[in-house]
Amino acid sequence: MARWMREHRPQVHWWCPQLPPSPRETADMLLTGTRDWPRETMAVIGSSLGGFYATHVAEKTGCRAVLLNPAVHPARDLARYVGEQALFHDASVHFMFEPQFVDELRALECGPVARPENYLAIIAKGDEVLDWREMTARYPGANVKLLEGGDHGLADFEQQHLPDVIAFLGLA
Repeated sequence: MARWMREHRPQVHWWCPQLPPSPRETADMLLTGTRDWPRETMAVIGSSLGGFYATHVAEKTGCRAVLLNPAVHPARDLARYVGEQALFHDASVHFMFEPQFVDELRALECGPVARPENYLAIIAKGDEVLDWREMTARYPGANVKLLEGGDHGLADFEQQHLPDVIAFLGLA
């Protein structure tokens, strides 16, 4: 996505920060960093836990959101991972997932989405980490692209799903 934006829409402000381990700090950073952005053209994209954060930001700001196999119950699912962890996309980088982060995740949970038309969720039934039924149930009325196979990382994102994301965001 970053490469496509750089090559095709360099005038669009693209911000993809490394998120801190603390969910509270992450939410604060994202909301502060986008505070002055125009809501009608702003969008957030998030995968897995990033999808949970993208939902939080979209609900707070009213912007559009693209969710890629979004985590919907991270407080429940991540409680067993308290302690030292490695980044999903770079196992050489370690961080501490503190016990209070579970409560921070719980505090960021939103109720039903206020504007389902603002969401595009790409959900793989073959996700080996998250339950596709929970993901689809979380976003009733949203634009959902439900994949018969796939995987958690959406390995075919660039070829199969990037065009849908670009179209949904009005970047085509």
